[in-house]
Amino acid sequence: MALLLGQIPRWFNSIKLSSFIKASQITKQSARPGKTLSNGFSPQALLLSSDNCFLQWEIKTYRTSSLWNSFQSANSNRQENSSLQSTLLPSVSEKPEIIPSLESELPLEELDDLPPLSPMQPISEEEAIQIVAHPLLPLSSFTLGDYIDHSETLQRLVQLGVDLSKIERHVDAANLLLRLDFEKDIKQILLFLKDLGLEDNQLGPFLTKNYSIFSEDLENLKTRVAYLQSKNFTKADIARMVRNAPFLLSFSVERLDNRLGFFQKELELSVKKTRDLVVRLPRLLTGSLEPVKENMKVYRLELGFKQNEIQHMVTRIPKMLTANKRKLTETFDYIHNVMNIPHHIIVKFPQVFNTRVFKIKERHSFLAYLGKAQYDPAKTNYVSLDKFVSIPDEVFCKEIAKTSVDDFEKFLKTL
Repeated sequence: MALLLGQIPRWFNSIKLSSFIKASQITKQSARPGKTLSNGFSPQALLLSSDNCFLQWEIKTYRTSSLWNSFQSANSNRQENSSLQSTLLPSVSEKPEIIPSLESELPLEELDDLPPLSPMQPISEEEAIQIVAHPLLPLSSFTLGDYIDHSETLQRLVQLGVDLSKIERHVDAANLLLRLDFEKDIKQILLFLKDLGLEDNQLGPFLTKNYSIFSEDLENLKTRVAYLQSKNFTKADIARMVRNAPFLLSFSVERLDNRLGFFQKELELSVKKTRDLVVRLPRLLTGSLEPVKENMKVYRLELGFKQNEIQHMVTRIPKMLTANKRKLTETFDYIHNVMNIPHHIIVKFPQVFNTRVFKIKERHSFLAYLGKAQYDPAKTNYVSLDKFVSIPDEVFCKEIAKTSVDDFEKFLKTL
C-alpha cells in the first residue's frame, strides 16, 4: 500500500482531503476503470475550492492509467475495484463506497443536484402550449398604461373612474401612484372620502384632480374637516365644497382660517353670509386672491358701484369675484352706456355679468329694431333683464320680441 501511494504525483498532496474525496466520487461516475484518457484536467482545476466550479457537472474528469496498469496483471476486475478504492481512500473508510453509475437512477435527495434543462433542449407540442410568457415590466415609460397589468393599485383606480391619462402628464404624480399600495395607502383615504359624503361615482373625478391627497396624512385631513365643522359648516356643506373644490382638504387649517377672514373683512360680510359665499363657490378658499382683489378695485373705481351694491351682487353671483376683468368691463360698458341701464337696476340683476356679451348685443339689437328695447320698470312694455339674459331664443322670440325664431335668425344675418 505504501509503495502504491508513493507513485501518486506530488501535487496530489496539496489537495484538501474533502475536495479529494468529492473529486474521486465524481471520477468514478464518469470514467470506467482501466481505461486511459489522453487528455486530463490541469492541476489548477483540482486546486479550486469545493465551493466553486470544481464539482460542476460539465467538468471532465480523468484517471491516470499507471495506477490501474500495475494491478491489471495480478488481480481480477473485482480485486482491481477494491484495490482502487482502498488506494484512493486509505484513511477515510475501510469498506469500499459503492457509487451508482450514470446509467442508474439517482436517489431522490440527489435530484436537486441535477443540472438545469438546457434552453436548447427540444420539448413536446403539449409542453409548448402550456408555456405562459408574461410581459416584462418596463423600466421606464411615458404612459401609466404600460404598468396597469402589473399594478393592482392602478387597476383599482381605473375601476373607480380615475383618468390616468390626465395624471400621467405629471411625472411626480405618476411615480407616486406606482409606489403606493392600495390596501395600505389608498383604501383608508377612500373610506374617509366616503364618510365625508362623496358618492362612488364622484370618487373618480375627485381623485383625477387631487391625486396628491394620497400623500396627505389622514389625521391632518380629519383635523381640517373638524375645523370646518367648528365654523358651523354642515356635513352636506363640507361634502359639496370638497366635491367642487377637490384641493380644499390639501390646505392647512391656518390657510383656511385666513381665507375665511379675508372675505369676511374685504366684503364686510356677516359670518353666515361669508359661510354661504364659500359654500356656493368653494374655490375661493383654494384659488389665488389676486383676481379677487383686482375685481374689487374694478367694481369700485372703474364701474362705480358702492360697497353695499358689491356685497349684494357677489352674494348673488359669487363668480363675479373671479370673473375676467376685460369681460366685466366690456359687459358693463354695453349694458350701462348702450342699453342705458342705470346702476341700481344692474345691481338687481347681476346675472347679466354671467352672460356672453355677443348674446346681449344680438338680443338688444333685435329689440331695438322692433322698437321694444324698454328696460325701465316704470314704463310700459318693460323688458326684465332677468328674462332678457336667461331664457332660450324660442321663448325670447315668443314672449318678449313677439315674433318668430326665423325672423330673429334672418335679422342676425344682417349684423
